[in-house]
Amino acid sequence: MTRQLISSGSTFEEQIGYSRAVAQGPFVFVSGTTGFNYETMTIDDDVAAQAEQCLKNIDHALRMAGSGLADVVRVTYVLPNGEDFEKCWPVLNKYWGAIRPAAMMISAKLLDPRMKIEIEVTAMKQPD
Repeated sequence: MTRQLISSGSTFEEQIGYSRAVAQGPFVFVSGTTGFNYETMTIDDDVAAQAEQCLKNIDHALRMAGSGLADVVRVTYVLPNGEDFEKCWPVLNKYWGAIRPAAMMISAKLLDPRMKIEIEVTAMKQPD
């Protein structure tokens, strides 16, 4: 079974020793992804804007692995302030409204205080 490692170009991946995503067999596992714009290495202060950027980053990784947002079957959200989650709902519904993956939200501290949300997903890989 071929194992494909996907990188976002983030320096954290090499420093810590992980991949943005791993595609193996019929699955694509996307690591916890924050709202950093990797082209500019900036992050918006608004939690909903960060959620939108998270999903753009995830979509990019999934596409590199032969999958896409429509193939997501599980999503986990991590927010330092659980009360911020509702502010993200319109963005999340925009992407997941028709897909409706299994989901869970956890409130926990993130690595960088600028990070207001981190999203991890599991998707099915499209057949070749």
